[in-house]
Amino acid sequence: MVPGPGNRSLLVENGPMRLTIQAWKGPRFDMAAARQAGEIAYACLEQVAICRDLLRHRSEDLLEKFDNQSFPVPTQMVKNTLIFDAPDLTPMAAVAGSIADGVADFLFQKGMSKVIVDNGGDIAVRLSDDETARVGIRSDISSAEISHVIMLDARCSSWGINTSGLGGRSFTRGIATAATVVAHSSARADAAATDIANACFCEDAGIVQVPAGQLDPMTDIPDIPVTVQVKDLKPETIAVSLERSLDRANGYVENGLIMGAIITAGGKTVHTGMPPDFLKKQQKGLTDGKS
Repeated sequence: MVPGPGNRSLLVENGPMRLTIQAWKGPRFDMAAARQAGEIAYACLEQVAICRDLLRHRSEDLLEKFDNQSFPVPTQMVKNTLIFDAPDLTPMAAVAGSIADGVADFLFQKGMSKVIVDNGGDIAVRLSDDETARVGIRSDISSAEISHVIMLDARCSSWGINTSGLGGRSFTRGIATAATVVAHSSARADAAATDIANACFCEDAGIVQVPAGQLDPMTDIPDIPVTVQVKDLKPETIAVSLERSLDRANGYVENGLIMGAIITAGGKTVHTGMPPDFLKKQQKGLTDGKS
């Protein structure tokens, strides 16, 4: 664990996990609390490591395998993938968000008024009182450029902002360069973003896919085809893919599972309806987090 720039964040790294923790109590950044949360992050990762073999199976087969007291992170991974109509999802689709939630909840329960936990672009935010946060959204995961900003406030104390798509840490079945979801937890947003990005697809000779197991023998979806290359797509392919992805997202919004989503493919961006002043195009200036 090392302090971030200006001693206003803490960086926690362990293998694939790269977590940035920010915790304020009023106007004061609390480094001591952030360091305690860093230890919680390692504990969350350990839970996943212990249960990894089980977590590679479909969520519907695992609900009775964990209890929230002994394994809270794996339990949340299972629950937050089960609520979506996506039988191919395993609990690993919510791993980054569930760890971010575990760390953020620990800090919020310790009395922090503003918490931002960024797990490699999968973000958990906790806000109280008059606190606000801005999260930058990328239309392409592989680019550092921010296209939009999500404006958060304490109308809800718990937020999750998570992104899936081509070039991300996990495989995708679709062609979205980014599918970002806003929900009331990072675990839920993580699972939804995976599914919504997967839905951004229609058959086209320019989309190259291979079984995920050919790329990673340890993957949780070895027999499922995933996208490895996209080239020379027809405009109708992009339009149909985005329509399918947006339809999936709108269904989840209507059912109260997520608050909204913004999806980009082939340079085109669509999004669900959002509350006023919630989603803005990026202007010059800094944001608190990036997804």
